[in-house]
Amino acid sequence: DPGRALTATAISQAHGLPELLGRVLAARGAETHTAARYLDPSLRHLLPDPASLQDMERGAERFAHAIRASEPIAVFGDYDVDGAASVALIQRFLRAHGQEAATYIPDRLTEGYGPTPASMTALAEEGATLIITVDCGTAASPAIEAANARGVDVIVVDHHQADEVLPQAFAVLNPNRQDDLSGHGHLAAAGVVFLFLVATARALRSSAAHAQNAEPDLLALLDLVALATVCDVVPLKGVNRALVAKGLKVLQHRRNAGLRALADVARIDAAPTCYTLGYILGPRINAGGRVGASGLGAKLLATDDESEARVIAAKLEALNTERKVIEERMLAEAFALAESAIETGRPFIWLAADGWHKGLLGLVAGRVAERFALPTFVTAWEPDGEGTGSARSIASVDLGRVVRDAVQDGLLSKGGGHAMAAGFKLDRRKEDDVQAMLGQRLAVPVAAATASRPLAIDGALSSGAVNVELMELLERAGPYGAGHPEPRFVFPTHRLSRVRIVNDEHVRCTLVAANGARLEAAAFRVGDTPLAKLLRNGEGKLLHLAGHLRRDNWNGRDGVELIVEDAAEASGSR
Repeated sequence: DPGRALTATAISQAHGLPELLGRVLAARGAETHTAARYLDPSLRHLLPDPASLQDMERGAERFAHAIRASEPIAVFGDYDVDGAASVALIQRFLRAHGQEAATYIPDRLTEGYGPTPASMTALAEEGATLIITVDCGTAASPAIEAANARGVDVIVVDHHQADEVLPQAFAVLNPNRQDDLSGHGHLAAAGVVFLFLVATARALRSSAAHAQNAEPDLLALLDLVALATVCDVVPLKGVNRALVAKGLKVLQHRRNAGLRALADVARIDAAPTCYTLGYILGPRINAGGRVGASGLGAKLLATDDESEARVIAAKLEALNTERKVIEERMLAEAFALAESAIETGRPFIWLAADGWHKGLLGLVAGRVAERFALPTFVTAWEPDGEGTGSARSIASVDLGRVVRDAVQDGLLSKGGGHAMAAGFKLDRRKEDDVQAMLGQRLAVPVAAATASRPLAIDGALSSGAVNVELMELLERAGPYGAGHPEPRFVFPTHRLSRVRIVNDEHVRCTLVAANGARLEAAAFRVGDTPLAKLLRNGEGKLLHLAGHLRRDNWNGRDGVELIVEDAAEASGSR
């Protein structure tokens, strides 16, 4: 792209940056006048006015009033990382004002997602006069009506896609409600909660609420916001980049007792990164909701008790190990079924089975969608014929809207989510009708999304150019994640050496350049894909390889390895 090349040069010259970094920034949307904010995303410049969200001031004033009056408050949260972090944010904010809130995290296996009339009634009967739902509530009209009937106000703080008709809550704070024009629909629920706390602190500042208690340090809570933002895989653009960048710095100080205990049990001894959040801490927090007690994650993130934190962290570590065993078994079954499903030629993969663990459906759907590059729906059937399902999409295909439309059409009994992920319930007798509807709705967008899937490349490198100094340069344009991908490089004409297969799923090898320079490389979770077969049989061959670089801190070393995403045989490879 000549235009992007000119932008990259302009960025490099204007800011005195190496040309490679200019290319990386330009490829991610930076312009000469915005590059500085990419290199140093600042909350001062990127944090929106909370009042730009619909109902924000109304909700914040109600929360501030409850704090001033010491009202009984309850928090209803989701069981994933975003929900757990959101609950902990509210709890820590209240604790700074000398108060505690009752907490309700539904059991993933027996209650499912979101508030129900029974759960909201239970909180009202326990005395709550204000209930705050976090990372849920937008599609919970019957539950909120049950709370209203008992004189309880409900504030919904959420980010899931919303129908035109909203629940009759006191306030619905959701940048993805259809009448919200703030433009911040990319926020995770914890990001919306953070804005809610900023607005509430502003409302309290004008009263005597902060006279008795020191005003809470909201910036010290950004480790939780960063954790949720990365784990919920929302785009790292705009304020999300600032929330994650600043949150990682807070995390380095290890102030949160729960995160500190979890990092210790996971043996994290390097500076935290987005990888740390998304692939080490996040899965362990999620393990409680998937195969154990749903409230463990929120309890860990909210506690200040060192002993309690260590006990919960150890429990989550054990549950995560149990989760891996169950997931491996389900994945083996799912991949086998998927191989048959793709032969139908449908624009999606539908997998359903009796006895599958409902807590792991999303993980399985994500892995299948990643391997076969098709939207994937995974359902576990109950003996009574009800199915609980989870869906994961591919880029440019909005599953959340399709699932919500299926609910409105009476095909699904319940459902909702994001463009890339959704959950649902259905009657087994309607399985064929649901699949027919999906075939009609997904044919065109999936065809468009899969017609051309080029691998965006930031440049070409040789093994000899890869070192820690290069990583430090690239990290200046981070943090990387969804919507702001890690730089991807081609390594042309490298010979493969020391090819090793790990657990039948991963391939490790060494790349050797023409001058003898070496670079360790790995392809993870490739199974028996064409990439895996090429690498497994590549000993001594010349290949062109593409992927992103990652620091390798294993056993105290400070190296770099290539995470291989694609490869092709080079001419003269024998």
